[in-house]
Parts: sequence; C-alpha cells; structure tokens
Amino acid sequence: MAANVEEIYSKYLASLSKEDRLRLLAMLANGLTEVSPSDNKRHSLFELEGLGAEIWKGIDAQEYVDDLRDEWERKS
Repeated sequence: MAANVEEIYSKYLASLSKEDRLRLLAMLANGLTEVSPSDNKRHSLFELEGLGAEIWKGIDAQEYVDDLRDEWERKS
C-alpha cells in the first residue's frame, strides 16, 4: 500500500466532523460484513472425505468400538 493508515487518517480523515467519521466507520464496517459470492458457495459433505485419516491409521475399527463399549459398561 502506497500510504499507511496513519498517513491516510492524518491527511484525509482527522479533519472530518465527528458525524462524517462515524458515517465512514459505518461504511467500513458494512464493507467488512458483506457476504461475497464466494462466501456463499455451497459445499458438499463429500469434501470432508479422508479428512483426519492419518489419525486412525493403524487402528482397527472394530477393536476401537469394542474398547469404547467396554469402557461404557465399566462406567455404568
């Protein structure tokens, strides 16, 4: 960016009235909260396929479930 924020403020904004600075602040805030078309993109659940697979590498699924069930039985 050619000028930094402090320079922009001192050169252009500091002399504005309080009301104008508040309007500018509202405009900036609205610009940050607007949803862009890319934010609205729908996702598929299938995009999560394989996520975290490395965590389960080498773990037998049935053995894991059996261990959980045993743990639940002990707590009951």
